[in-house]
Amino acid sequence: MIQGFAQLPMYTAPARVQQASESWLRHIVQLLGAERLPGEGLELARLWLSPQLLLAQTCGYPLMTRLQDKVQVAGRPVYELPHSSEGNHCSLLMVRADDPRTRLVEFRGSHGLINSDDSNSGMNLLRHQLAPLQQDGRFFARVCATGGHRASLLRLKEGRGDLAAVDSVTYDYLARDASEEVAGLRILTHSAVSPCLPYITALEGDAAYAERLREAMNQALADLPEVAQVLAIREVLPASPADYQVLLDYERQARTWGLPLLLP
Repeated sequence: MIQGFAQLPMYTAPARVQQASESWLRHIVQLLGAERLPGEGLELARLWLSPQLLLAQTCGYPLMTRLQDKVQVAGRPVYELPHSSEGNHCSLLMVRADDPRTRLVEFRGSHGLINSDDSNSGMNLLRHQLAPLQQDGRFFARVCATGGHRASLLRLKEGRGDLAAVDSVTYDYLARDASEEVAGLRILTHSAVSPCLPYITALEGDAAYAERLREAMNQALADLPEVAQVLAIREVLPASPADYQVLLDYERQARTWGLPLLLP
């Protein structure tokens, strides 16, 4: 019997989404005839790199940097949400609803909020969006890493920052199921599109196993239509690291435009 760690989703989500994700994951493991090992408290970095990783979701940027050639990509989700479709998502640049500024360039010299410096939607896509507007290698006067998209939204609402970059899937889940968390905020603009966060498994498995895993994920969505509806996932597409090369292209463009870093 296959044994391994399994954890979904990548970002902290409203309770209804967390519960649906857990139901989906249990059924996937059952279809695989696998045994899920307890992974509570295991850091994401250790989980992703474990040789016993059965299934997890990671961010596309670390997939192409610190996880490159260390994990196997099993697929990527097709969400049916306002700001995510056809296997792609974006970063939403959020500001307070009462902020009079309407153009991104007007936020030059302000206080920026990101979830972490290795996040695609929180940092890489934002950097790409800001780079043409930078001056002397900087856009913000100050940047803080909050530790999570929901924390960024909270700080923004509390006035402890002027602009936050938030994953569009996270935002759409919150707008649907926890609207109080985005009340008083508005979308200023959005980033370039990006492939949705990939599902990964241990590198030790072969390509046939990754396909079997993807098939189990899709079968579980078909078997649990109420779960698929809550997750707003239509299907899991085949995927490979080549699909995420665009994220390194965005990084290279930002450096060419003069903005290699957001955090000092």
